Order: sequence, then C-alpha cells, then structure tokens
Amino acid sequence: MFGKAKNFMMKKLLERQLKNAPAEQRDALMAVFENNPKLLEDIAKEMQVEMKGGKDQMAAAMKVLPKYQAELQKAMGNKMPQQGSGAQFNPNGSIHK
Repeated sequence: MFGKAKNFMMKKLLERQLKNAPAEQRDALMAVFENNPKLLEDIAKEMQVEMKGGKDQMAAAMKVLPKYQAELQKAMGNKMPQQGSGAQFNPNGSIHK
C-alpha cells in the first residue's frame, strides 16, 4: 500500500518540478519514472551526496548521470536523444536540437 502512495507522491513531485520543462523532456522523464522509479530515486540520492559535498546541481548531475546512462537509455526507450542524432544538452539541462 505504501509503495503505491509513495509512487503517486513521487510522480506528483516530478510533475511539479518539470512544469516549465519542454513537453518532450517531461514525457521522457515521466517514461523513466513509470518504467523504473527506483532509478530516479537512486540518481537523486547520489546527487544529494555530491551537493552536500559542495558541488552545485549541474556539477553533481554531470558526475552522477554518466554512471546511469545505459539504464536511462533503456528506461527512456526511443525518447532519449541518441548520440549523433543532432540533439545536444544545454547548460540548463534542456535538450537542444
């Protein structure tokens, strides 16, 4: 029971955090959450450790996310920009095509 409630609250929190993100990014991250919610939880925990160590959010993400690249690609399926697709990440984390 608590697992479903926790997932519901996490989904609402994620939706709130992504309200200003482009629809494509929102959809991709929601797909990750629906396919593998533990993955986002693990990433968030590692980023928190890095930020407590003095790194800003972007630096923490740049250190932690490469570790999970394969899992993210699997969870996002065809929604994740592939290398050579012309998609690039902007400094704010949004996707630039």
